Amino acid sequence: MSASLQRIPRIQRALRGVRRSLALALVGLPVMLACAGTAHAERLKDLVQIQGVRDNPLIGYGLVVGLDGTGDQTTQTPFTTQTLTNMLANLGISLNNGQSGGGSSSNMQLKNVAAVMVTATLPPFERPGEAIDITVSSLGNAKSLRGGTLLLTPLKGADGQVYALAQGNVAVGGAGASANGSKVQVNSLAAGRIPSGAIVERAVPTQVAQAGGTMQMELNDMDYDTTQRIVAAVNNAFGEGTATPLDGRTIQLRAPIDPSQQVAFMAQLENLDVRPAQAAAKVILNSRTGSIVMNQMVTLQSCAVAHGNLSVVVNTQTAVSQPGAFSNGTTVATRQSQIQLKQDNGSLKLVTAGANLAEVVKALNALGATPADLMSILQAMKAAGALRADLEII
Repeated sequence: MSASLQRIPRIQRALRGVRRSLALALVGLPVMLACAGTAHAERLKDLVQIQGVRDNPLIGYGLVVGLDGTGDQTTQTPFTTQTLTNMLANLGISLNNGQSGGGSSSNMQLKNVAAVMVTATLPPFERPGEAIDITVSSLGNAKSLRGGTLLLTPLKGADGQVYALAQGNVAVGGAGASANGSKVQVNSLAAGRIPSGAIVERAVPTQVAQAGGTMQMELNDMDYDTTQRIVAAVNNAFGEGTATPLDGRTIQLRAPIDPSQQVAFMAQLENLDVRPAQAAAKVILNSRTGSIVMNQMVTLQSCAVAHGNLSVVVNTQTAVSQPGAFSNGTTVATRQSQIQLKQDNGSLKLVTAGANLAEVVKALNALGATPADLMSILQAMKAAGALRADLEII
C-alpha cells in the first residue's frame, strides 16, 4: 500500500503535464487554422480595378537623327524624305526642288535619318508637366536606331488631341555587327526606349465616383464565387451595404462623398485580404511553341491511349546524264527523288485516373510522348471525356 501511495503524486504530476500540453495545443489550434485560412489570401488591389481608373494609349510619328549610317534607305522609304522636307520647311529652310542648280528633295540620300513610330501609355491622374516613358520603333528599313536622337514628336490620343510631347536620346538594348556579308545580332536594334522621354501637356479627366459617392469595382476575372467573397469582406470591414454585387464581375461601392475621404477609403479597401475562389480547370496549348500549361484543378479519368508517329522522308539527288562519244547529245542534269513513309508502332497504354495535378503529370509522362504529340493526345482525351478541363489554344 505504501508503494502505491507513493506513486499517486507522480501520476498526478503526469496528468497535470498532459492537461498543460492539451491546453497549449488547443491554444495553438486556432492560430494554425487562421494561418491555413489566409494562406492563399490576396490583396483586393490584385483582384479588381476601379472603373474609370485606366491607362490611355498615345501614338505619334517622328524622326530619329544622328544614326551612324544605319538609317532608312530613302529610295525605298519616300515618306522619310517627305517628313524631313516638311520639318525643314517649318524651321524656315526651303528646298528649291532642283531649280537654280540646287538638288531635289526627292534625290536626297540620307543615311543618318529614320522614320519611327512613338508609342506611350498615359497613366491615370497624370498632370501636365510630368514625364512618361516612351517606346520608339523603326517604321522603314533602318538597320539600327542605336545612338539616335528623337526629334520633337507630338503624341496623340484616340480623339486626335495632343497629350504629350516626346524628344530625347534613344536607348537600344540590342547589339550587332556585320562585315563582308556576315552578320551577328543580339536582340532587336530597330526599337528602343526613352525613359521619361515625353512631357505631358494635357490631362485626361478621370471621374471615379458618381453622383452620391457611388463607384464601381470590376474583377479582373469573372467569377461569381469570388465576387461574393469580395462583397462579404468589404461589408465586414466597412459595414453592411457598402458593397453590392451587380453581376459576376461588377460590384457597386458606397463611398464617402468627400474626395479626401474617398482616398482614405480606397487605400483601406485595396489592402483587404480576400481568398479568391478556385479557378476553373483549364489546359493552355501553345501551338507555335509546343508549350503546355495546366492549373491545379485539372483531373483525369482512366482511359487507354495508342499513339504512333507518322514520318515522311523525301531524299532528292541530282544525277548527270552524259551522252556517248562522238554523238550530238548534250549533258543533262536530272533529279531523282526517293520517298519513304514510316509509321511507328503505337501500343495501347493505360492512363490511370488522377485526382490532383501531380498525378495527372505522372500519368501523362508515362506515355513518353513529345509535347507536339501530347497536344493531340490531350485534345483526343477531351473529346473522349477523360480530360476534365477546358482546352484553350493560343
